[in-house]
Amino acid sequence: MLNMDNIYLITDVPGYTPQIGRLLSMMNYARHTTLAAAKDLSVDQLDFLMDSESNSIGALLLHFAGVEYAYQVETFEKRELNDEEMAIWGAALNLGAEGRDKIKGNDLAYYVEKLNEVRNRTYELFKTVDDDWLYQQEAFWYQKQANHYFMWFHVFEDEINHRGQIRLIRKRYKG
Repeated sequence: MLNMDNIYLITDVPGYTPQIGRLLSMMNYARHTTLAAAKDLSVDQLDFLMDSESNSIGALLLHFAGVEYAYQVETFEKRELNDEEMAIWGAALNLGAEGRDKIKGNDLAYYVEKLNEVRNRTYELFKTVDDDWLYQQEAFWYQKQANHYFMWFHVFEDEINHRGQIRLIRKRYKG
């Protein structure tokens, strides 16, 4: 679904309502730049820690997939992750010590596959809703009101934020 001919266009996407298409355009651009920031990294680079408190690039990449999956569950299934899902995604969502301990030793293809799996599910789920769905409100973060548009904006806003960390970590790697 990542159409490189249109990567710099926020526009309609065939098969989706207009606002959902534009949201997907933004999400796809964010992912494109994330993949560019991680391009050709070795396992050592993906596992590198700048210090005892930092996250690795691999953990951040898996975090992006985990956040997107969690928002799929929250916004489409109206529930929190169950124990089985937390066993899969918990370290990626929590990062920190848990992420440093559990997320390592994977090559770039592993992380890209996880990102693509989750994104492909997002594409399928977004086909089931329309623009009105984006504006539906519900309690969110500490019981404040938010709409699905904001929630899905946060998915790629979080990725953009952490992508800056990826670029910094990559520059600091002393392999």
